[in-house]
Amino acid sequence: MTPIRHIRRTLLSALAILGAGACSSTNTPVTQANTGGSDNTGGAGAGDSDSGRGLKAFSAPADPGPGGILFAASGEVLALNGYDFPPASADAAAFVDGWQVRFTRLLVTIDKIALSSNPDAQSDNQSVTGSVVAEVDGPWAIDLHRSDPSYLLGKGGAGEQAVPIASLSKQNKNGNQPFDTTGGTRYAFGFDTVDATYDAYNVNLDAPGLEDYDEMVQNQCVVFYRGTATFRGNKTDSNCYPVDRQSWPDVVNFTLCFKSPTSYINCQNPDNGSAPAFPNEEFERGIAFVSNSSVIGQVTIHTDHPFWDSVLHDSPAHFDQYAARAVGQDAGIPTVTLEMTKGVDYTDYTDALGKTLNWRYCITPPTDVHPQFTGAMRFDPQSVPHATNNDPSTGLRDYYDYATYDQSTQGHLNSDGLCYIKRHYPSPN
Repeated sequence: MTPIRHIRRTLLSALAILGAGACSSTNTPVTQANTGGSDNTGGAGAGDSDSGRGLKAFSAPADPGPGGILFAASGEVLALNGYDFPPASADAAAFVDGWQVRFTRLLVTIDKIALSSNPDAQSDNQSVTGSVVAEVDGPWAIDLHRSDPSYLLGKGGAGEQAVPIASLSKQNKNGNQPFDTTGGTRYAFGFDTVDATYDAYNVNLDAPGLEDYDEMVQNQCVVFYRGTATFRGNKTDSNCYPVDRQSWPDVVNFTLCFKSPTSYINCQNPDNGSAPAFPNEEFERGIAFVSNSSVIGQVTIHTDHPFWDSVLHDSPAHFDQYAARAVGQDAGIPTVTLEMTKGVDYTDYTDALGKTLNWRYCITPPTDVHPQFTGAMRFDPQSVPHATNNDPSTGLRDYYDYATYDQSTQGHLNSDGLCYIKRHYPSPN
């Protein structure tokens, strides 16, 4: 989610969520990997060797030129710089409960970026497209927190970066035909986030990143957050610093491993501008090619989703629910994990000592998605059901499931384009 520019869409985004059942560039041409053609896919070049922990060496793709597409990945400016508190402006993204959040690493494994025919096959079912006409296969291991001046300008604008990972100049799953650049054709865009694997290409992981990627592989993480949250709310304000929070640590480290393989299908595309979209969708679907340059297909991972207070898209972000799991830890700066939220009731949230918590606010939360929550901390699942007989495929069992469900909606196209979501882990799809 980008500060200032990002538009909140309660109805559209809720339907998108609930209807689902998102090394430096060198411009060196590389050999086609797993696509049966000769385009630049950001794979291993001739003579490249494995690098680090068995991950495959990566060579950045060249721009494919007119009529082609360059694929990139971005966590937007928030993955690079984190969330300030207090926010720089009233419309800047922030954690409403007073925490400044900084990321050390934000790792993701992306695979199977595909283009399909007929994104408009069914106006009321975004999951339906025509056949796949082009695909690039990784997987690619990427740190979205890493910055490099050679990366592309991210789709969200100033301060954002996108690391190139692959490119195509033709339909390599459709007889190597050129993409239609006449303006009458759009191609459905989709991609997968998958379990970490040593079969992945190491796009930009450094030595500490490789250590975290080891942990991802061992624990079957798809997305991995490492960072630090620092409380910077006003301690003279009883709403921001109530008595029951005054024994909490002011600094909390976090490592969040999300085991949530997901397909993001037939994404809407903000690059289509004001072209008319289907009812309950914000942008026209798919990517249109042009004859005078390449186009960008940016896989975008929004960092705020695991912190939302409801399943409605762009809900206010909170960190208290994670910090609460550190209550009672005595030595040094505590570290909280997603695993610590297993068994915690998302409709009656408690700290690590079993004390029920109330919502707190250090700034007034936006209310365009839902009214301000008050009283006991109850995360809002809307129509997502509670699990039956503790079966995660039937519903949400605890906060761990709730946070993972929200996190699995974080994949988008070209910054804000919502996709149809198909989860590949036990969940109420």
